[in-house]
Amino acid sequence: MRVVIQRVNQASVEVDGQVVGEIKKGFLLLLGVTHEDTETTAERLARKIARLRIFSDHNDKTNLSLLDIEGSVLVVSQFTLYADTRKGNRPSFGQAAHPDSAESLIGFFIQRLKSEGIARVESGTFGAHMNVSLCNDGPFTIIMEAS
Repeated sequence: MRVVIQRVNQASVEVDGQVVGEIKKGFLLLLGVTHEDTETTAERLARKIARLRIFSDHNDKTNLSLLDIEGSVLVVSQFTLYADTRKGNRPSFGQAAHPDSAESLIGFFIQRLKSEGIARVESGTFGAHMNVSLCNDGPFTIIMEAS
């Protein structure tokens, strides 16, 4: 799994002009799944993200986690994170998982975030054309891989 983590003050995702997911302070996660990913991969990634200390404490040090600040998460599936651009000008997506297994694993990942103690976990609509809006806090963006 590959995830782009964006620390946000707010984020939302629309499908066909309707908001399907919206959060305040927390993380916008752009999440890609590859063929080798399993539920174990998703569990490890959810645990790591819930405890990732990138929020500022009272001394302005990044010592606080999503759990510490009682933040929210917006998960948006993004198979394009596995784009291969080494040949030609048109990306290949052969490393992205098949949609059926990717959708199932992303659903499992969302459930794991909730079981890690994240009270509010929203998501986009798998396979839909989505419009994502965010106010990146910092900006603070991290790319994380879990295998």
